Amino acid sequence: MVAADRTQVTYRYERWRALASGVLEVAATVFLLLIAVKHYHAGPLAKAMIAGGGSLGLMLAPWFVSRVEAAGWPVAQAASRLMYGGAVCLGIMAAVPLLPVYVAGCVLAMTASAISVPLLIQMYQENYPDRERGRLFARTMMIRIATAAIFSELAGRLLSHHLEFFQVLLVVFGCSFTLAGYCLGRCPTRALTASGGTHPFHALRYVRDDRLFRQTLIAWMFLGFAMLMMSPLRVEYLANPKYGVQWQGHLLTAGAVALLTGVIPNVARLLLNPVWGWLFDHVNFFVLRLSLNIALVAGILSFFINGSAAGLVAGAIVFGISNAGADVAWSLWVTKFAPPDRVADYMSVHTFFTGVRGVLAPVVAFSFVSGMPLHVLGWISVGLIVLGSMFLVPEIKFGKTARPAAALVEEVGE
Repeated sequence: MVAADRTQVTYRYERWRALASGVLEVAATVFLLLIAVKHYHAGPLAKAMIAGGGSLGLMLAPWFVSRVEAAGWPVAQAASRLMYGGAVCLGIMAAVPLLPVYVAGCVLAMTASAISVPLLIQMYQENYPDRERGRLFARTMMIRIATAAIFSELAGRLLSHHLEFFQVLLVVFGCSFTLAGYCLGRCPTRALTASGGTHPFHALRYVRDDRLFRQTLIAWMFLGFAMLMMSPLRVEYLANPKYGVQWQGHLLTAGAVALLTGVIPNVARLLLNPVWGWLFDHVNFFVLRLSLNIALVAGILSFFINGSAAGLVAGAIVFGISNAGADVAWSLWVTKFAPPDRVADYMSVHTFFTGVRGVLAPVVAFSFVSGMPLHVLGWISVGLIVLGSMFLVPEIKFGKTARPAAALVEEVGE
């Protein structure tokens, strides 16, 4: 299949998969945790496991990429099988409504979803042209975001009036996994190029050998830890009566929580996503990332420290705007710096460290919040974002264009 045909087929199925991804996104970020709080009255450990469930998959990504490479599977086919595994998990959770089953199912399903990320980025590297990659990715993200916003509203209304119908949502989530698996199974991709490494985590050597990659990962560790601490606490802050957050004089319903954590942010993401996609293709990557950091700080200060209804809405809007850019930057940045046939390896290292902080950050957050005011935790997160930004400033000179593959191969000594 010629390059133009690969792009067309991939883009067509990615638009369909975006519908499923929008539903699964709000499942992971809002509704799985909301069900745990409202229906199961889960404790801190269970909530931390659910919030950090996908992080396990991110940590295992280098291992899984090496297995896919060894098996010679086309990357989209491997990702498709993972999606079908997630569908099975959601079906069991819906059929057996017990907290231990629910928590285990959440962790396994989100692991299956997250572990596929490096394979998807390799697919974009192969099938989307360099100067259009951000734009095409952003277009499918618009469908995903619109789906997430609409589904957040409908599912929030359902749970507000009929919390006992949460099993219906789990079935919908399982169907979304199935649709994602079907679409990925029809995307044209090749098997990964053999790297010569035998250790299941051999891709981690790029952290040692590639200075710019290492420096960016350090910055992302601070930034990501801050955001992964505060993101699950948005639901906890709004849904837990002990914080006394009110809307028009009343405690927030499940629908109001979904509005502030799902609907409003996703509408903002929808409007700004094409802009960030264009910027990714045309401007200095590190300037783009620093601009996002400023927006993240503003969102945290408004949402958690201001505390008013207007502050909650403003924080939700800014959170959505910054997430629109983070969607593109987090997903595609390695395509600017890695050799084309090593994108999956580079991305698996990036997701590995994302997983490390994703496991630790919710545990730290839910542990700290029991004895620390939320606004103090907010200021700590702001400090981490500022610290991470300091690591990026010296790298601005490298962010205008992608490094040539030949230069990078020489730099890392391959």
